[in-house]
Amino acid sequence: MGKLSERPVPILMVIFLEEGSSIQGLAFRGHDESSSSKNKGNFLELLYWYGARVDKINKTLKANAPGNNQMTAPKIQKDLMHSWAEKVRSLIIKDIGDWIFSLMVDEARDISVKEQMAIVLRYVDSRGQVIERFLCIEHVTNTSSKTLKEAIDNLFAKYGLSLSRLRGQGYDGASNMRGEFNGLKSLILKDNPYARYVHCFARQLQLVVAGLAKKKMPIINDFFSYVIKIVNLVGASCKRKDELRQRQHENIVTHIEKGAISTGRGLNQETSLARPGDTRWGSHYYTILRLIMMWQTVTDVVGNIHDDGTSPDQQGVALGLIDRMERLEFVFILFFMKKVLGITNGLSQALQEKNQNIVNALDMVECVKLKLQSLRDDGWDELLADVSEFCVKSDIEMPNNMEDTMLVRGRPRREKQIITYLHYYHVDVFYSVLDMIMQDMNSHFSESTIELLSCISCLDPKQSFPRFDFVKLVRIAELYPEDFSKIDRMALVDQLEMYICDMRKNVDFSSLGSIGELAIKLVETEKHVRYPLVYQLIELALVLPVSTTSVERIFQQ
Repeated sequence: MGKLSERPVPILMVIFLEEGSSIQGLAFRGHDESSSSKNKGNFLELLYWYGARVDKINKTLKANAPGNNQMTAPKIQKDLMHSWAEKVRSLIIKDIGDWIFSLMVDEARDISVKEQMAIVLRYVDSRGQVIERFLCIEHVTNTSSKTLKEAIDNLFAKYGLSLSRLRGQGYDGASNMRGEFNGLKSLILKDNPYARYVHCFARQLQLVVAGLAKKKMPIINDFFSYVIKIVNLVGASCKRKDELRQRQHENIVTHIEKGAISTGRGLNQETSLARPGDTRWGSHYYTILRLIMMWQTVTDVVGNIHDDGTSPDQQGVALGLIDRMERLEFVFILFFMKKVLGITNGLSQALQEKNQNIVNALDMVECVKLKLQSLRDDGWDELLADVSEFCVKSDIEMPNNMEDTMLVRGRPRREKQIITYLHYYHVDVFYSVLDMIMQDMNSHFSESTIELLSCISCLDPKQSFPRFDFVKLVRIAELYPEDFSKIDRMALVDQLEMYICDMRKNVDFSSLGSIGELAIKLVETEKHVRYPLVYQLIELALVLPVSTTSVERIFQQ
C-alpha cells in the first residue's frame, strides 16, 4: 500500500467530499458501488465527477491509481468517517470541559428494526452561548430504563463525561423514560439528585391532548377517528382529490358572486384536506379548520362516493360518514376541538422551537391555562352560537330547545340515561373535557418544575429585569448545594444587589430580550467575572432543556 504522502490530493478530496456530505446530512455511500453500477452513491459520484474535470485528480483515480491504491473502498470510507466522528466528539467534550451540561435522549427503531438511542448534550460555552451538540447514536438491545441507563453510563465513561456535572435531563414521551420511580429519570436522579428533570414542554402538551382523546374521553377519540376516515376516503385517489378541488373552486366562485366571502391575495386557497398525524396534534387543528371551511364540498364528494361507489363496502363507508357528519354531536365537537386546539396549538408550535427558553415557556404555559379557564367560564354561549349557525347553514338538525331530553349514546337500553341536550353538551362534554385538560396540565407541568422555572424567570432581562427577586434567586442556589456552598449562598445575596444595580443602569443590559442574550453580553463585557455566582445561576437556567426537538430531529434526518 502506498504512503499517504504520495497521494495527498485524493486524500484531501476524500476528506472534503465526505465532510461536505456529512454537513449536508446526505448519505455518501451507495447501495451498489461496483464498477458496473450506474449510481455509486454521492461520495464516489462526486469524486469521479471532480476527477473528470481536474487532470491531477484523475491520474490517481480508478485504474490510474498506483498499485490500485484508490483509497475509496467501503472499509476505508468507514474508517475515515469513524475517525472524524471521534475527533468531533473529542472537540465537543473539550468544549464542555468542567462546565455543567444537560442530557437529551430520544429512542427509535431504525430500518433494520434495531433499537437506537440518540444522545444530545446541551451546555453553555465560554462565549456564553447555548450549545446543543449531537454526540452519537447508540444501539441498545432494548429500551428498558435499566438498559438505557447502562448505555449512558458506558458512554459517559468512554468520553470522560462526569455524571456529577449533569444538571438537566430531557426525553421524548416514551413511557419507559417517563416512569416516576422506575424510569431513566429516576435512575439518574439516584446517582445525581441535581440532574433536574424538565420534560419537553411541547411533548407535555401533546400528552395532555392525546391522553384526553385516547384514554379518558371516548367521545373525543371517536370524533378524531371519523375525521381520519373522512380524510382517507376523500383523498383515497387522484380522481377524488381532483373532484374535491373542482367542487371547492365552484363553491368559492358561487360565494364570491353572492358577496358571502371576500377576494384578495392569499384568500380562499385551501382546496384539500390535510391528513392529521397520530402524535402531532397540531396537524389535527389544521385538518379541523379545513374541514369546517370545506364542509359543503366534502359532504358533496362523500355523497357522490355513496351514489357512484365502485363497491358496496365503499358505499357503506360513505353512508356511515354522511350519517355521522349530519349529527349535532359531530358538529359540536368539531367546533369545540377547534377552540381547544386553537388555544394549545400556538403554544405547542412555539415550544418546539430549538431556541425556546424557560421564561417564555413558563409564560406561555400560564397563558394557555388562563385561556382554557376563560373558555370554561365564558366561552359556552359563543361556542353554542357558532354551532347553531353552522347547523342552520348546513341543514343539520338541532333541537328546538336545549332543555329537550335525549338518550345518551353508548349505553345498553336497560341502562338508558335520558338527560337534556344542555346538560349533555354543556356539562358532560364541555365542562368535562376542559376540566380534564386543565387537570392534566397541572399534573404534567408539576409544581416542583414550575417552582424551579418560576425562580429562573427572575433572571429575565426583558424590560429591565421586571421579575428580579432576591429570595427566588437564592432559592435556586439552595436547590443546587453541589454548585453553591453555604458561603457562596451568603455571598450571592450581596453580589445580587450589586448586579441588579449595575444591570438596570446600563442600557446595554436593560434592553436585552432573553437570558441567552444576557449571558452572551455578560461574557462580552467580562462582567461574568465580576459576578461569578450570578453567572452560575444564569448557566443553570440556560442548560435546562425546555424542548427536545433537536434530539428528536436526529431520527428525521
